[in-house]
Amino acid sequence: MLYTQPLQVLIDELGRLPGVGPKSAQRIAFYLLRVPQEDAARLAQAIVEMKERTTLCTRCFNVAEGELCGVCADPQRDGGLLCVVEDPRDIVAVERTNEHRGRYHVLHGALNPMEGIGPDQLRVRELLGRIDAEQVEEVILCTNPNLEGEATAMYLAKLLTPLGVKVTRIASGLPVGGDLEYADELTLGRALEGRREVGT
Repeated sequence: MLYTQPLQVLIDELGRLPGVGPKSAQRIAFYLLRVPQEDAARLAQAIVEMKERTTLCTRCFNVAEGELCGVCADPQRDGGLLCVVEDPRDIVAVERTNEHRGRYHVLHGALNPMEGIGPDQLRVRELLGRIDAEQVEEVILCTNPNLEGEATAMYLAKLLTPLGVKVTRIASGLPVGGDLEYADELTLGRALEGRREVGT
């Protein structure tokens, strides 16, 4: 072993984090070795507190500190409008737009048969149970515009439509500032499908 046992354990644990390779794990571990004891203790305490105090919202499965997340606990939100996302981080992205005033439902993934992720591994059953119970009028399918996200959206649409709820899908197309020559066929096709009239 090249390093002390505690340092090697830390490097190994950091290396298990997503996006952190062996070199990055070493770099972070040596950074933490150099910081003052109180800074390292503060980081360790933040991790412990996050694990102890963070749960999943019992209604939408967003991250929460109590039974309900901040969105579900907000009486100003439109309970008839439900935005379905794959991950709690997607809620933050949608909230930044200031365009959605309804509630959310987090699936915690997308359909991916190659990785063994089917409807039973997602929060699909809970989503269907919310439609009548909360008198949902519209469900916005806000899954990622990739193969898994599209498959998930189509699957959910087939389940939701017979329930008499309006089912919509977020538009997708070219990003602002993007060049046509770099767009893939699917993105450009979507942009053409979603075209709108320009006022004169």
